Amino acid sequence: MSVGRRRLKLLLILMMVNFFIYVIVEVARGDGRDKDGKGRVVIPQGKFWKKYTPSAAYWNRHQKKLESLYNPILTLLSNMTVEENLVTNASLLNVCDMDTTVMAEIKDFENLPTRFKDFLVYLRCRNYSLLMDQQNKCQHRPFLLLAIKSLTPHFDRRQAIRESWGQELKIGDLSVVRVFLLGQTPPEDNFPDLSDMLRYESETHQDLLLWNYRDTFFNLTLKEVLFLKWVSQSCADVQFIFKGDDDVFVNTHQILDYLKSLTKDKAKDLFIGDVIKDAGPHRDKKLKYYIPESIYEGSYPPYAGGGGFLYSGNLALRLYKITNQVLLYPIDDVYTGMCLQKLGLAPEKHKGFKTFDIEEKQKKNICSYTNLMLVHSRQPQEMIKIWSQLQDPHLNC
Repeated sequence: MSVGRRRLKLLLILMMVNFFIYVIVEVARGDGRDKDGKGRVVIPQGKFWKKYTPSAAYWNRHQKKLESLYNPILTLLSNMTVEENLVTNASLLNVCDMDTTVMAEIKDFENLPTRFKDFLVYLRCRNYSLLMDQQNKCQHRPFLLLAIKSLTPHFDRRQAIRESWGQELKIGDLSVVRVFLLGQTPPEDNFPDLSDMLRYESETHQDLLLWNYRDTFFNLTLKEVLFLKWVSQSCADVQFIFKGDDDVFVNTHQILDYLKSLTKDKAKDLFIGDVIKDAGPHRDKKLKYYIPESIYEGSYPPYAGGGGFLYSGNLALRLYKITNQVLLYPIDDVYTGMCLQKLGLAPEKHKGFKTFDIEEKQKKNICSYTNLMLVHSRQPQEMIKIWSQLQDPHLNC
């Protein structure tokens, strides 16, 4: 019997087994819920199978294509392994040439804001090299890695973090290490050339990761994927990761106390933050998070606000693997929620994360920060002030 016929036979057997399991489960569940007032079974009048209607939105259509590449049933029917299917359809994966086909696929492409055009024509490219690396950052298996998203000109924010909540330290056998995540800010985006200052900063502090992609708001998703790749290659043994913006204040000691209290099972799938549920794309063109209907339709999965979240190193490795199966989306925290959903997980809301700040009357009360893990946003001077006050041995809350 040929390989193709054996696969087809196996597929038919699997389908029959699944059908009988479905029938048995449905019969077992038949507790009268689908019967009328006289106890008679109600026969559905509509069609049993719903016809699949392709989405008109660009992202949804191409995500569907991507999912089909990893579908073992479909690859079985095509007499190919998943790996062979991926090679055959390589054009749907990591390609860094400008994709001009998108211009014809989206009817209002020419009317889209420039940021969308730039994002869409290079949507599939993830092949960006590291210009500055910290290969030895995780050589002693850190307990906590602080990964902070930053922009090249934000020298003051990075320095304030180094002097406050982002200090590298070792407490017993637990160590905390720090990296800042950067892309390039080219002259065409009207940034001054700060490359010499950046090199000096990297040599002095040895905590910069710089990739050769354009650092824009929509490319924060790319920054997320490239960081997860770096973790998988250079920091695979890290136990926990905090990832956040460079304008948040973090109570690092509170995070450490929380992490040390976790059970092994809880720690494995840990992903906590300020979780947003039942959200969807904004359609107001004036908003920062505006997404046109021609690009995406549907709701968002639960996701943690990108200001900062905390997760396990084990989960980071799984997240990186699954990013290959999720098309890049222009909002990074939503994209991370999509990847978690693909893994069958969801972020957990933690009251210690205040990405929308705390009440105005509480801001000047240092005791308001003792039980928090994160608050957004704070200026560099405020970070240092809050941190120094929290370290006061005479602090009485």
